[in-house]
Amino acid sequence: MLASVLALAPMTWAWLDSSPHRATADTEGWLARVPVAQAALVLGAGLHGGRPSPMLARRLDIAAELYRAGKVKALLLSGDNSRKEYDEPTAMRDYLTHKGVPVSAMILDYAGFDTWDSCVRARKVFGAQRLTVVTQVFHIPRAVTLCRTAGLETYGVGDDSTKRWAAATYVYATRELLATAKGFADAILLRSDPVFPGPRETSLDQILAHPTP
Repeated sequence: MLASVLALAPMTWAWLDSSPHRATADTEGWLARVPVAQAALVLGAGLHGGRPSPMLARRLDIAAELYRAGKVKALLLSGDNSRKEYDEPTAMRDYLTHKGVPVSAMILDYAGFDTWDSCVRARKVFGAQRLTVVTQVFHIPRAVTLCRTAGLETYGVGDDSTKRWAAATYVYATRELLATAKGFADAILLRSDPVFPGPRETSLDQILAHPTP
């Protein structure tokens, strides 16, 4: 029984901490509930043939909607580029460009190797203070809580992927138990630094300093 309680503690932590700070996209009035923030942090979710996976494409669509609605001034695209042949942020940028989002509104973080790294780098490397993190509903509690623990004022918007990819969603949701335990260890127990902690970049500062076109 004790082992079960300890295993579920990180999930409970993430769920309770994020509860007032999240919304599900495409539900009634969701866009109006999202507060204005400096940027939308879009977390990588894999590539298929060099293009965003269906779940990642959905995250990008939501981020584009937030940008067009004036809810954010910038899109921080955080993903894995740990090897030359795999480049999530560039694929994310190219997808959004084809959707009409200006390149000048996008910032690429090539070292977002996991959610904790993306959150810490958003604050320490890019200087963000207020973010809307965009992902799937099953991931939102962990993403919001880790970003808030990293010192960011964070709201989360998630895609209800059960409507399109039910089987895959259930697999990923099950994995959240272990992923949240790792996130809890990184954020609370170890206060881990990201794999690449710096240096400080000013791209977000420059976007925020200019009026939205």
